[in-house]
Amino acid sequence: MTEASVLVTGAAGFIGSHLTDRLVGDGHSVIAVDDLSKGRIANLAEARSAGGALTFYNLDVRSEEVRAVFEKHRPQVVMHLAAQSSVRASLEDPSHDAQVNVLGLLNVLEGAAAAGVRKLVFASSGGTIYGEPRRLPLKETAAAGAHPQSPYGITKKVAGDYLRFYQRYRGLDYTELALANVYGPRQDPHGEAGVVSIFSAKMLGGEAPTIFGDGNQTRDYVFVDDVVHAFALAVDRAPGKLLNIGTGLETSVNHLFRLLADATSFTGEPRYGPLPAGELRRSCLDPSLAEAELGWKPWTTIGDGLAQTIAWVRATAP
Repeated sequence: MTEASVLVTGAAGFIGSHLTDRLVGDGHSVIAVDDLSKGRIANLAEARSAGGALTFYNLDVRSEEVRAVFEKHRPQVVMHLAAQSSVRASLEDPSHDAQVNVLGLLNVLEGAAAAGVRKLVFASSGGTIYGEPRRLPLKETAAAGAHPQSPYGITKKVAGDYLRFYQRYRGLDYTELALANVYGPRQDPHGEAGVVSIFSAKMLGGEAPTIFGDGNQTRDYVFVDDVVHAFALAVDRAPGKLLNIGTGLETSVNHLFRLLADATSFTGEPRYGPLPAGELRRSCLDPSLAEAELGWKPWTTIGDGLAQTIAWVRATAP
């Protein structure tokens, strides 16, 4: 990708800040948008020290002011990561989930189309848009007849229809990245999502984490640096495609606990609690289309990724 002007929504968040660092490091000028409801301005410290390549706006993606930002900067590319990203919160308040994830997306799409943006790369959810899988690992073709189990999954799935509409009728190209369970440094260890960071923080503090359900449910854990690389590649490739960004490997929560216990020298046993509504039993994404379309492969082993995450949690613990 040649040097470009890139607008990143959700730029101060976990994945968004790593992506912003990558884009600034690659020589792009970045317009960062985040309302700081979940993101932290401290996450952008590295990018902000890079000599003027970053412009930050504290804005909700639903705000009319977002359109003004597009008009002022006229970015060539948009990375849309801002979202209400909690399955549990979407079950409790589907209206808010839709306002952020659908109306917020539409606001960004309108601003992008009016400003002549060339390409939008969208962060979708490989863990929710496919619903309860019939066979694993999941291929992108499973999305067509899927029934998501949560309002969050529904809003992420319908986003793909809006992206196709804007490509066809407004000339805005897109790539939709269906992300597996992303983990790594800067993931909130005190939130409700992000099991790797949450477990790491508790174990380092000598506290037993809680496993919801029997712990045999599986997820596909992919490291944040690998995910950011997929976003960077998607700027110039895979027009109009939905691509899985995962490892193709299933890891149970019980096995994840054992890996983290070994890495943190935690000798206790986990607590167990009831499985929340809307949670899938198994999830695993086939990344072969991303390899064909982007030249992308995950390269970080779960052992290396967990070690980096634990080191960050330890370094930032109060």
